[in-house]
Amino acid sequence: MLLCILKSTPVAVSQSIKTGSRTKHFLSLVGQSIRGIEHDYTQGSIRGAIVLLAIPMILELSLESVFAVVDMFFVGKLGANAIAAVGLTELAITIIYSVAIGLSTAATAVVARRIGEKDPDGAAHAGMQSLLIAFIVTAVTSTIGVVYAPDLLRIMGASDEVVRDGAVFTRIMLGGSIVIILLFLINGIFRGAGDAAMAMKSLWVASLLNIILCPCLINGYGPFPELGLKGAAIATTIGRGVGVLYQCYHLYKGAGIIKVRLPHFKWDTPVIKTLITVAWPATFQFVIQSGSWIVLGVLVAKTGGTEAMAGYQIAIRNIVFFILPAWGLSNAAATLVGQNLGAKQPERAEKSVMLTMKYNAIFMAGVMIFFLFLSSPIISIFTNDENVHRYGTLALQVIGSGYIFYGISMVMIQALNGAGDSKTPTWINLAGFWFFQIPLAYTLSETFNQGPLGAFISVPVAETAIAIAAWYFFKKGNWKNIKV
Repeated sequence: MLLCILKSTPVAVSQSIKTGSRTKHFLSLVGQSIRGIEHDYTQGSIRGAIVLLAIPMILELSLESVFAVVDMFFVGKLGANAIAAVGLTELAITIIYSVAIGLSTAATAVVARRIGEKDPDGAAHAGMQSLLIAFIVTAVTSTIGVVYAPDLLRIMGASDEVVRDGAVFTRIMLGGSIVIILLFLINGIFRGAGDAAMAMKSLWVASLLNIILCPCLINGYGPFPELGLKGAAIATTIGRGVGVLYQCYHLYKGAGIIKVRLPHFKWDTPVIKTLITVAWPATFQFVIQSGSWIVLGVLVAKTGGTEAMAGYQIAIRNIVFFILPAWGLSNAAATLVGQNLGAKQPERAEKSVMLTMKYNAIFMAGVMIFFLFLSSPIISIFTNDENVHRYGTLALQVIGSGYIFYGISMVMIQALNGAGDSKTPTWINLAGFWFFQIPLAYTLSETFNQGPLGAFISVPVAETAIAIAAWYFFKKGNWKNIKV
């Protein structure tokens, strides 16, 4: 027995040393990723590259998810009308998010490709051209939002009381759409360049300021006036605005990979066309997705009333809380694909995506279990209303059951977007959400009289189909031949 122990001891010690070495190496990578150390993602360990990119991207979007949950926590104390107003406004703003994400996707794809080609000046030029597009777009969206805010709420099924209480919130949020779009877009430029740490820090600045201002302006703490729902909108807009100023300072400071000069702002039609070619399908891709969520929200409100809508919105905020970190990991795949294609290494790009997908699926499996068993206490944090709690718990359990497939589809779709193939995910989303999810939701809710439950069930079913389709088109490999 003793002999066996003595023989095994060197092996055990060796394994312990190896484990300690791996842990030390991982912690070193985490430290580098947060500090923003420049790294060539087209060479070396793929696992190391994923860690360096994914850690700040996950932390970035984790705080954005905290941003959303904090808003709902404080707004939830104002009653069901306030919750419904915020929820419906967020549904309207998802169109703005779609434009922001579309432009950000294009910027990430083109900037990453230029960085992979070792052309940082071309990357900076492409990034600034995307800003010119953003200024034109936000002039239109802000005007529409300010003028037609009450009408937008009515179109989405809001009651007269919700319109009365929430119109000012909607006006401020939509009127400040420029800070939403710029926050997403400039972070997309940083991500494409591989500077994920700067994208993380800018969103941290925005989110932390909102977390501080939100309760102060809603409830009137200290020197701040009590503004209620209006205060929530002001806090959010100020937080994002300061985040954009922080981005601009570091963007124009030129200390990172992207070094901006005045000629980069000169209108360049070929580059603008390239960006729009990638951006419009990506924008439409997310308009399709967010539009389907709007339809589901209207269906929930129609079949379950204000309390069902309030419970649904609380559940959605919590679902987003965990989806955004997973989306951060997916963004790492987009950057790795873009840079490795630029470096003429498509096989390394594919390996990066498959490994990222594995990590995302594991993370989302844990979240799924968490939602299935702890949905009731989670919803209890946000509301004491029995009916709102019941609908929120149901939504969290049913929608949360498909989390593994959400993780797979996010990585596959972001990988295609990162390659500049934004059209394929657009067609996948159109078929999955509008030709499958929405008809299924209406059939279950109306024909089979399942009410809000029918809308909830349609989400994991459709997302599973989308994950399978995205996997199929990624494995076909046509994205490897896309030029941007």
